Amino acid sequence: MRSAGFMPLSSRRAFVSPDGPRPTATTTAATVAMALVLSPRCTSVRLLATAVLLLVSVTAVQSSQGDKEPVYRDCVKQCVRTNCTGARLRGFESAQPQYMALTGWTCRDDCRYQCMWTTVGLYQAEGYRIPQFHGKWPFARFLCFEEPASALASLLNGLACLLMLLRYRSTVPRQSPMYHTINAFSLVSLNAWFWSTVFHTRDTYLTEKMDYFCATAVILYSIYLCCVRTLGLRRPGVSSMVGVLLILAFTSHVSYLTFVSFDYGYNMAANATIGMVNLLWWLCWCWQNRRTLPYWWKCGLVVLLLHGLALLELLDFPPMLWILDAHAVWHLSTVPVHFLFYSFLIDDSLYLLNTEKMGVKVE
Repeated sequence: MRSAGFMPLSSRRAFVSPDGPRPTATTTAATVAMALVLSPRCTSVRLLATAVLLLVSVTAVQSSQGDKEPVYRDCVKQCVRTNCTGARLRGFESAQPQYMALTGWTCRDDCRYQCMWTTVGLYQAEGYRIPQFHGKWPFARFLCFEEPASALASLLNGLACLLMLLRYRSTVPRQSPMYHTINAFSLVSLNAWFWSTVFHTRDTYLTEKMDYFCATAVILYSIYLCCVRTLGLRRPGVSSMVGVLLILAFTSHVSYLTFVSFDYGYNMAANATIGMVNLLWWLCWCWQNRRTLPYWWKCGLVVLLLHGLALLELLDFPPMLWILDAHAVWHLSTVPVHFLFYSFLIDDSLYLLNTEKMGVKVE
């Protein structure tokens, strides 16, 4: 017996299949594939880039099966019409906890949240796979936290970054050649984890854009960090030119996404491509210095872990206990990487300081 008022899903499979691929994800993947075809990189790099780009394209979906369901849309319309006007709206606002109001939860948002679970219940009753809504799995809200596990994971990453930055500052003298560059990189990273925490706490137009743009800033600054360490210490002019180009690239990237079109496929492809350049650049430097720098393996392991752990996103499973999904697992898994990365930065900064004092050529 099917639920009353719920249009049988099997009768609408021509429109969208609960178990099949989402059309928007397919479109994004096609965009990624085209970018790879146009790339002049070697075959092995293309294969590695393909894996990363395809996994990030999975998350670039803003219209999903759940929010396309007539039962969901009708539920939201009816809820808003009934509860979000007049005396009932005033009653909702007076009963709403202060922390919910401060984080911007509205009556319409609450309707969407309640109707999401109504739709999920109907899917489960009919034995279908749990759908996504507006590009996300359904999450159980905790207080004002929309995605509790991801918000906590982002906060832990930020705390790990802050803790290791303080350790770096207490261990490495300011005279070290990389001191200021690494401090700036850490501040950019802290800002990104702050906005990641805010975004996973409350997904709005502003918090989404800040999360995306700040993540891009970290990726671009990591390129600059790599450039300064591998080239800029001997050729400061080169790192300055690269820095200017990266600023222009960031400005163009943000401007396009803000004023022209927020293309999720393009954004993910751009970030993954930049990340791939960063990965290969660091690995080449590690290989070249493996005989002279005893700590080189820390850097190589960090960049491999960061890109390898990103593959966890491929799991893309409905959240366990409606809290823990693949994205949260990915963020949680990167927390220990900060300690290894800053261990490398401390070792390398002290090495650079000592070689500078002795007048030895920097590798």
